Amino acid sequence: MHLHILGICGTFMGGLAKIAREAGHVVTGCDAQVYPPMSDQLRSLGIHLHEGYDAEQLDRYKADLVVVGNAMTRGFPVVEEMLNRGLEYVSGPQWLSEHILHDKWVIPVAGTHGKSTTASMVAWILAHAGLNPGFLIGGVARNFHTSALATDSPFFVIEADEYDTAFFDKRSKFVWYRPRTVILNNLELDHADIFPDLAAIETQFHHLARIVPANGLMVVNNEVEALERVLKRGCWTQVERFGARGAWSVGAIHADDSFDVVLHGQVQGTVRWELMGDHNRMNALAALAAARHAGVPVAAGIEALSSFQGVKRRMEKRGTVNGITVYDDFAHHPTAFQATIAGLRRRAGSGRVVAVFEPRSNTMKLGTMQGQLAQSLSGADLVYCYAANLGWDPATALAPLSSRAAIYTELDPMVEALAHVLRAGDHVLVMSNGGFGGVHAKLLARLESRAPNSPE
Repeated sequence: MHLHILGICGTFMGGLAKIAREAGHVVTGCDAQVYPPMSDQLRSLGIHLHEGYDAEQLDRYKADLVVVGNAMTRGFPVVEEMLNRGLEYVSGPQWLSEHILHDKWVIPVAGTHGKSTTASMVAWILAHAGLNPGFLIGGVARNFHTSALATDSPFFVIEADEYDTAFFDKRSKFVWYRPRTVILNNLELDHADIFPDLAAIETQFHHLARIVPANGLMVVNNEVEALERVLKRGCWTQVERFGARGAWSVGAIHADDSFDVVLHGQVQGTVRWELMGDHNRMNALAALAAARHAGVPVAAGIEALSSFQGVKRRMEKRGTVNGITVYDDFAHHPTAFQATIAGLRRRAGSGRVVAVFEPRSNTMKLGTMQGQLAQSLSGADLVYCYAANLGWDPATALAPLSSRAAIYTELDPMVEALAHVLRAGDHVLVMSNGGFGGVHAKLLARLESRAPNSPE
């Protein structure tokens, strides 16, 4: 079958394109911004990419089926022509459900935070155990070097996004994912561009809970009230809880960030890894519980996590210059800011933590979370905000941080200011869900150009 994918360079749709191609389909696609690394990955698979959303591409790529990404809206010429011609079309999640997931043991990972990391952990545990899972994840786990993989295994791990499916299907993507073992990692208000309040997101999570079979398993964060409300609306499946007072909990945390795993009050073993932060320890508990349901013993799961290398852009060390270390993290929500800073603070010791963030997500651009910003960033010694094209005033939001916070609307002056203030021992945490203008490389290059071990 020939599939033409609209919006092919997004993380989900690009992963779907890779899986479809590896399954033997002819795949072409379009996007407004066709650029590396996704464009290189897709072209290496023999996928032809078209720049833009013009209607004429439907003549050039005469597909059997058009797969529509959720970034597509009415008014795009290619969408209007597709509808006018009466072409066969489907959403990405529906195509995946019907053609890839229909006979799989699917393990979706849902939650406001930690989906990519936790899904990568589950996939790695299964792979380490020899189960060769397929997966589709919104990040690139270093253990796999890819975000998507099609295999003959009965197991498939997927990052279960609550964002809407398509312009013609406003349900969350994850209702298509045929869950058998599902992780509900956490739940907060996000995606304020499509959800009016937290209750609306809880309804979507309830829709997910309604389709988990009775012989499945729901692995649920025991510390989140919103998830309790979801379960009280109806639950027909066994539940295992992790976190405080849950069946799964974190035991002793050691100086090197390794930690003991406790199940029903009994220590099961120690995860020894390079990851940091309470949030990653919670992610690990969820992954171990889900993998155990799929048949992997806890001890084998702990062994696998001890060789888990993390996910690109999740506390990824980008470089160290003159004793100054720069990290890249995908955090784009106040809760994620706070958790990531706290994890780095433990690792930094007496060194300063310098937070550099970009309010880039749709929710952040709307200003929905501005009241939480100062508190979420308060664990950093210095805070630099890149505030280009915002419709609200970050100076007001960050006022409680006083002189610790600085705001810039241009990238190069912010890099220059950082180069002047940073000193040996500092840990610079760059947080954005976008490319952030290549600020990591710019800052490292600027630090290279100055005198060693001294601020200018």
